[in-house]
Amino acid sequence: MSQNEPDFAPEGVDLDRPNPARIYDWYLGGTTNWAIDREFGAKAVETFPMVRTLARVGREFLGRGVQFIAKQGVTQFLDLGSGVPTAGNVHEIADSVNARSRCVYVDNEPVAVAHSRVLLEREGDLTRHAVLHGDLRKVEDIWERAMDTGVLNPTQPIGLIMSGVLYFFGPDDDPHGIVARYRDLLPSGSYLLASHMTVDGVPEEGEVKREEVRKQYERSSSQLFVRSREEVTRFFDGFELVDPGVVWIPQWRPDERPSPATEEYRDNPAASSAFAALGKKP
Repeated sequence: MSQNEPDFAPEGVDLDRPNPARIYDWYLGGTTNWAIDREFGAKAVETFPMVRTLARVGREFLGRGVQFIAKQGVTQFLDLGSGVPTAGNVHEIADSVNARSRCVYVDNEPVAVAHSRVLLEREGDLTRHAVLHGDLRKVEDIWERAMDTGVLNPTQPIGLIMSGVLYFFGPDDDPHGIVARYRDLLPSGSYLLASHMTVDGVPEEGEVKREEVRKQYERSSSQLFVRSREEVTRFFDGFELVDPGVVWIPQWRPDERPSPATEEYRDNPAASSAFAALGKKP
């Protein structure tokens, strides 16, 4: 990967601390990151080499989930904490199922939003795709602005994506309350797709290294908060869990879509250190 910096830094971008969205981009082999992000990522990989593969596992789950939702006839998506655009974006996967699909991306990282806009202007359809910069904790504001884009129809089912983002919400943020408020705004027939890091039931081998990585994130712009299986399941209160329910990421419909990184964890899914699930609003 080129070590050149991105050719611009959007207004409001924090280059004094590594940022999770840009670090994740580096894990996936992207170039929308700065030296401070790469240095952080390299240190995390040195501590726990599996971290880059686990990032791909999470991305593959997103792809499987979006494809499944689209196959159920849902044609519009709201991707919260969408991050920096990379291979297999939500709108690309949804379009592969239904060319009339619609998607609004939302992130609080200016770099992610700026590059999403560039991507959509170059390769998307601005009547069907949009991106917003905002704080996901401000539910009503995010919802109103997402609907104001004209891309989404609030009376029709929506695929709400919260993959790899809920573990950045601390207890003081009331993460379950946040998800419940989004749930209440969703029309009947909508879906919630989410994944979440955990230490509940993970193999003891490597736990010290995983804890070191979590402590490293305390020095980034966002701390990581792991939750138990019970706490993850609570995010789906008011939803009907789609089979196979709340499971390790590699166990969530692995045959739905080719997922080579996920295949590495088929025999030891708990090593993925994350749960995943899909719920449907009655």
